Amino acid sequence: MTPTGSRAAPPQAYELPLAPSDDHYTSEATDAEAATDQIRQDTAAADAVSNGSYDADSIETLEGLEAVRKRPAMYIGGNGSDGLMHLVWEIVDNAVDEAAAECATRVDVTLHRNDFVEVVDNGRGIPVDTHSKRDVSALEVVFSELHAGGKFSEGVYKASGGLHGVGAAVVNALSTRLDVSVQRDGMLYELSFNNQKPGLFDGKRFVKGSELRTTRKRSKATGTRVRFLPDYELFHPDARIDANEVRRRFRQICFLVPGLRMTLQDNRADSDSEPFDFVSRGGLSDFVKERSPGGPVTGIITLNGIETFTEKVPVEGKITEVERECRVDIAMRWVSGYDPQVVSFVNTIPTPAGGTHLAGFDKALTRVINSVLLKDNRKLARLARQDKNGKTSATKDDVQEGLVAAVKVRFSEPQFRGQTKQELGTPAIEGIVARITYEQLKEWFEPGGGPRSQVKALGDKLATAVANRVASKQMLDNRRKAASLGSTNMPDKLADCRVHGPEAELILVEGDSAAGPAKRGRDSEFMAILPLRGKIVNAAKASPKQVLDNAEAQAIFTAMGAGAGDAFDIEAARYGRIVILCDADVDGSHIRCLLLTLIHGYMREMLVQGRVFSAQPPLYTARVGDRTYRAYSDEERDRITGDLCRGKRRPENVKWQRFKGLGEMNTDELRHCALDPDTRTLRRLTMADAQQADAAAEMFDVLMGSDVAVRRDYLVENSSLVDEATLDI
Repeated sequence: MTPTGSRAAPPQAYELPLAPSDDHYTSEATDAEAATDQIRQDTAAADAVSNGSYDADSIETLEGLEAVRKRPAMYIGGNGSDGLMHLVWEIVDNAVDEAAAECATRVDVTLHRNDFVEVVDNGRGIPVDTHSKRDVSALEVVFSELHAGGKFSEGVYKASGGLHGVGAAVVNALSTRLDVSVQRDGMLYELSFNNQKPGLFDGKRFVKGSELRTTRKRSKATGTRVRFLPDYELFHPDARIDANEVRRRFRQICFLVPGLRMTLQDNRADSDSEPFDFVSRGGLSDFVKERSPGGPVTGIITLNGIETFTEKVPVEGKITEVERECRVDIAMRWVSGYDPQVVSFVNTIPTPAGGTHLAGFDKALTRVINSVLLKDNRKLARLARQDKNGKTSATKDDVQEGLVAAVKVRFSEPQFRGQTKQELGTPAIEGIVARITYEQLKEWFEPGGGPRSQVKALGDKLATAVANRVASKQMLDNRRKAASLGSTNMPDKLADCRVHGPEAELILVEGDSAAGPAKRGRDSEFMAILPLRGKIVNAAKASPKQVLDNAEAQAIFTAMGAGAGDAFDIEAARYGRIVILCDADVDGSHIRCLLLTLIHGYMREMLVQGRVFSAQPPLYTARVGDRTYRAYSDEERDRITGDLCRGKRRPENVKWQRFKGLGEMNTDELRHCALDPDTRTLRRLTMADAQQADAAAEMFDVLMGSDVAVRRDYLVENSSLVDEATLDI
């Protein structure tokens, strides 16, 4: 796991001994006197400072692993669940480094019932010979001294995850017990640590010492087993090792090290998880494929390359310029969704905070898409002409919409920002990743590179992302403007009411002819009239910018005063209800569908809360005696006529008047059927109505729109559904 010997061939299956008993141990040998002395010293130092004295005796030095126990957050990031999990990662990372060096094929982890954690690999085994400078075994040095390991140069590991030489020692420092078994050279070597002190357990009795227990094994198998019990006194009471997170991390590692098998067995009493066993052969491509939701826009694009760089490092006490080799591997694809999933790794270590490698990828990706893929995009060219500020270049968020990518770099001695290794800091890596990303993606985008259908689909997707971002910004600006509007800044054609709030109504009226009677017949206390004079945009097919540019849609949003789209705030609405008042004919149905589609797309909460209504003006009216009858369809007209003629009255004596539009009604008629709360008929519109309206608005555009070619194609395609005998041809 942290060997210092020479590289060996991949081992066969390992035969490490069975794990020790899960019973909690008790130690007969204690350090009570030493602990008491330390307490006295600490108390004396504290008293000295509190008394105002500050001299040489006030300066404390922490020996060995004391610094880790004193400030664990500096080494594992905190004392919560993340810190506890970090202990597992430190040991697992060492085992994975053996696999990355092609010297191990599996790593097995067990979470025991008594809170012990066990990690087993079939690597070369930690060296056990005597360390030349410490006069104890290398095995003891690895687990008891900070900055001791085999990963400070390129002699043993070309690229590894454990780099600071503190991982195994930190785990020991923050554990009450740690047992390690090493199998190599036909022998089994064992060493334990009790409260960081080396020794061996004889049953439950612990005997201090540095001598290893050795047992001859008739096997050439090699490997390392580490079994430790975290010191839970140092962790938050709620800290816990999350088996699901371990499984997720293991799957990730298997993709990073193809051919490595990793298992997890959770034997804890409160666990109901199944054993985990996983191996991958396809590497980063399989990783990206597994994480790709929805339909693909492109296939998986792989980028890889090797470059060298130089950096200055201390060598034998002198700052020396050395040459490093960096290998870059990237797998990526775009899917039809919107959320990006970009993860990065250094060697076998995930870097959730990114770093220089991810910065290089991000910058190159944005640059190559703007300079190559979207350079001559027509949609963006039109947008640039409309956008006076010229901010139509794709941003990082635009180009990563729907992107699933894994970025991995491999090189020796990377510089991390912090011991937890969450962010890469090596400066030269940014330029290397940027160059490889730019050049190879440029080839993929250009003719002769990637499939043209995929390149075009990606260009359309990202151009739409840019257009939506520009429109969203405009929408936000409009919302801010609408929220600040007072009654004097309302649309000129709005006949506003005197009182606003939940009981107020915004009545949308079709045309100026109906607006006059509506204004005269309304209750101006709580009813506002907004006549719609122009064409309503079809919000189901138009872009957000097109919707916001539509004069009628803008008038509705401004009158409501609550914004639009994601920015719509129903609590800020000036009216509690919207009432749609249109003619009872095909044109009226079309306008009603368009309005409902607009509300569904940009003021959806009004529908969700049941605050949208449609007034139901009659299609026919008849006066018989002193009573007025109204019919809303031909069928209802005939039924009423039949009811009225059950006596001696003849059907031709019932004179029905057909309204061609709301403009034909006088003020009293319109008030009675559409405005007076006591006599009008309103239909509450729902989300289901809105979804049907989306489809209906689309069909209206086909059959009644200005695009003759689309209408012709539709009629030709559906001509077989029409009975020719019914046609007058």
